[in-house]
Amino acid sequence: MLDRTTVLDLYRPLLEKALFPAYEAARGRPTVPLLRYLEGTERWSIERLQELQLGQLRRLLRHAYHHTLHYRGVLDGLGMKPEDINSLEDLRALPLLDRETVIATLDTRTTSAPPLPLITKSTSGTTGQPVVVKYNAESRHWRDATRWRGYGWAGYRIGMRAMHYWGFGPRKESFVARSKVALDRLLKRDNYVDCTPRGDESLEAAVQEIERYEPGVMVAYSSGAAALARYVLDHGKKTWKPFPVIVGAERLWPSDRALIEQAFGPTFESYGCREVMLIGHECEAHDGMHQSMETMIVELLVTEPDGTRRPAQPGETGEIAITDLHNLACPMIRYVTGDLAVAAPTSRCACGRGLARLGPIEGRVAETMRDGRGNAVGGLVFNILFGVLEHVAEKFQVVQRLDGSVSMKVVPMNAPRLPDKAVKAIHDFAAKYLPETPFSIDYVDDIPLSSAGKRKVVVVEKPAA
Repeated sequence: MLDRTTVLDLYRPLLEKALFPAYEAARGRPTVPLLRYLEGTERWSIERLQELQLGQLRRLLRHAYHHTLHYRGVLDGLGMKPEDINSLEDLRALPLLDRETVIATLDTRTTSAPPLPLITKSTSGTTGQPVVVKYNAESRHWRDATRWRGYGWAGYRIGMRAMHYWGFGPRKESFVARSKVALDRLLKRDNYVDCTPRGDESLEAAVQEIERYEPGVMVAYSSGAAALARYVLDHGKKTWKPFPVIVGAERLWPSDRALIEQAFGPTFESYGCREVMLIGHECEAHDGMHQSMETMIVELLVTEPDGTRRPAQPGETGEIAITDLHNLACPMIRYVTGDLAVAAPTSRCACGRGLARLGPIEGRVAETMRDGRGNAVGGLVFNILFGVLEHVAEKFQVVQRLDGSVSMKVVPMNAPRLPDKAVKAIHDFAAKYLPETPFSIDYVDDIPLSSAGKRKVVVVEKPAA
């Protein structure tokens, strides 16, 4: 008679080899064929990969010029045609697409001819100003395949029991929608645990869930995994065999990596954003993150004192600009994410992959807050909330005062205040994640940027030195 572990072990290859490919194909998603293609192209030379990028870029620009008002105006204003792009360096002749412009041009960047937008998402990003992103089915399929390839570098295979120690947004209102999500997670063996509450009680519950679920891999917020690892080590809770941990959403600090690896197993850093999804992922060599070159062009730009921009050299920190090569429905060309990263060496990685690499990410570290009981709370919690509230607020910032109280500064959208439903959702959310903490919503006309040109989502006031 087969025991539970044997049955689950049989289910993993069955899901990977048969059920998942059939499920994706039935929905018209070529995820598995694209994944196999990417597993081949990752070994190409950098020159061949750049040739692939150039061909995709020229296709994107042709479509954008002929079918969007925004990019026709941009190219005409420069006296350029799509055919004038003969190298990846020529891309730098086009203007950067900053956050304000990407918001203002949503309609004029949306194509008038197929492929039309299929998916609409939003993100508050690291600057606290929501961005709505539309993209077509092709872009979605490449995003899924690229994510699974990156996961594979960390040893995460389709069908493995995966614990997602991640942030939770407000649950879907529809029972049918909630049921679909629950069924999808059950079939894929994805177990989601909220990483935002970080008091001892919540951390102990997460430990018990690891012991119960016996995951083969963990996907987590960097700071969440570090907090859980620290608790595990401080209290002698480790009872499991090592398993890989994939972290993202925040920079992975070397000291946190050491804790996570001691508590759980080999750790792999990833970097992405909702606008384009996976941008870079660490491989087994742990020497920078490989860029998703088949799906996007990543630029790291240094601003000179005279205002001109140039590519960052290895070891320099530059601002990240992304061109999504497969989003024809609402092109995002040279989109400035608001994040900073260190340029990696141009030499081929020791793993043998030809994909260019990205160094450590800077500027995505959300400050840790404290609830009324003194427990640590990850600052990214409010990013999650505003992924749902993008239609009612233009900007936001959460400030924790020295006395422990929390104020959410909000610039409402086309109204003096937020709708009552949104206000209730925010207060309920704050009550859940910041219990016993005085909380208020303060309406303001604007939220100025910092001297570094950033608008922090979370600001925790510190006592004067």
